[in-house]
Amino acid sequence: MTTPSPYHAESFSDEERRVLRRFFTNVDGPVFAVVNLPEVVKGALFARYSRSPKSVRRLFLDEFYERPEIGIAEVADRLDDLDPTVRLQRAERLYERVFTEYGDDSVAQLGGAHLACEQASNLLTKVLEWGRLASYLEQSTRYIFYDARLGDRYRYHLPPEIRDGPLASEFTSTMDGLFETYSALMPDLVAYYESLFPRRPDDSEFVWRSSIRARACDDLRGLLPAATTSNVGIFASGQAYELLLLRMRAHPLAEVRDYADLMLTELRKVIPAFLRRVDLPDRGGAWSRYLAETAEAMRRLGARLEAEPEPRPEVTLVEWDPDAEDRIAAAALYPYTDLPDDQLLELVRALPLERRREILRTYVGDRRNRRHKPGRALERSFYRFDVLCDYGIFRDLQRHRMLTIEWQRLSPRHGYVTPRALDDLGARDRWDAAMQTAADLYDRLVETHGPDVAQYAVPFAYRVRFYLHLNVREAFHLLELRTQRGGHPDYRRVCQEMHRLIAERAGHELLAEAMRFVDHEDHDLGRLDGERRAAARRAALGLAEPE
Repeated sequence: MTTPSPYHAESFSDEERRVLRRFFTNVDGPVFAVVNLPEVVKGALFARYSRSPKSVRRLFLDEFYERPEIGIAEVADRLDDLDPTVRLQRAERLYERVFTEYGDDSVAQLGGAHLACEQASNLLTKVLEWGRLASYLEQSTRYIFYDARLGDRYRYHLPPEIRDGPLASEFTSTMDGLFETYSALMPDLVAYYESLFPRRPDDSEFVWRSSIRARACDDLRGLLPAATTSNVGIFASGQAYELLLLRMRAHPLAEVRDYADLMLTELRKVIPAFLRRVDLPDRGGAWSRYLAETAEAMRRLGARLEAEPEPRPEVTLVEWDPDAEDRIAAAALYPYTDLPDDQLLELVRALPLERRREILRTYVGDRRNRRHKPGRALERSFYRFDVLCDYGIFRDLQRHRMLTIEWQRLSPRHGYVTPRALDDLGARDRWDAAMQTAADLYDRLVETHGPDVAQYAVPFAYRVRFYLHLNVREAFHLLELRTQRGGHPDYRRVCQEMHRLIAERAGHELLAEAMRFVDHEDHDLGRLDGERRAAARRAALGLAEPE
């Protein structure tokens, strides 16, 4: 008996399917590669993911294929005269020669692929986005409403472990209840913010409504469970995909392992030479077993620690370098001298305080905007933060890959957050009831399926613990970006507190001062300014407002 696919198959006309086959490696599955398109078009296509509920194939048909300035339709008419199979075979022979004759794995960094990964749960998306050396763009929870069904159910994944178990019915009814509460509260919350922030005469309808929509989505995303599905566009090298698939094949969740097989099938249609070792028993198979066995052994050791978590604030600065400013000043001078590193540090330490400050201020320079980043000397020192915040914030901060991040399992044990607007609407009871129902389901799933699978039932509003270990240079990027007025109020608060701790707890006042674009102000409708700037750019280019 064939097990039905857990993924919704999108409908296309015969003509649409004819077109799609020329540019996508399949027309029906949730994982597929993009081919025969210029790189700039691939990038633009994936960029649309974050602000559209459509699949990438539907976006392509609706917004890219018939645009004469892109010329895709014209190219499609000539594709039959080309032979991509011959080109692929020649490339495979070249890479095979390099692999076998020279043993140089780095050649796998020279070829890459755009891969669309759709209908992935929010647990799976965090696995997909783990690697540092790849580019990701994920569908955003602040630009689209999650009130529409995809096929016969709301946008959530029904895990194989649960689908075939005794709690399948309870799981689907609880998930449906979360989405129904989300859908019921959304119109009231939009109306609430419309009355709180009336439209200005100089704002277009689109600019105003987009800002209101983002604020309402920010509040209600806490109801979305970790099972909520998302679309992720990935561009990565063959080497990055190989490492990703090895980790996925060792994962405790069936969804992740099954999705790895779907990805491997599609990637082998476009970059097969890079992925030969993934499922060889003595190569990738042995590697994945090593990862799985090590993780399981560590889980057993962790379970033997019989202790309850002590109370902590939302953000704790756990560790830092007391000599950071001296070390960074020495590192800043290093490329401009011929002195050994240790000698230079001793010379800097002997300088008067004002001289050391002069070095740092000169190195940071006159920063006119947050994209003017000081150099690599700032990578010499570090901060380590322990954070306990809602899963929604974690999703945003986890996307910063040039740092070290580890997180614990998602569960209800740390409680949840509630948007203040729900009190004004008199909707707190509905929110609390939804959270309690999900927590009850989580407890039953733990008993039946274990804590890994039970994570699917936990809404974004529940807190998760994770740490961020980052050098000072990355702190500039993270804190200045994530405190901009258009950001989510909650992750702005977390990053503002990180900045305060750097200045006051670590005592690095000069470094904190250099992060001059960290915004500590409160902005009620912060997204509005960003939408206004975007509208001004569209007007300058003579473009119409999006629908």
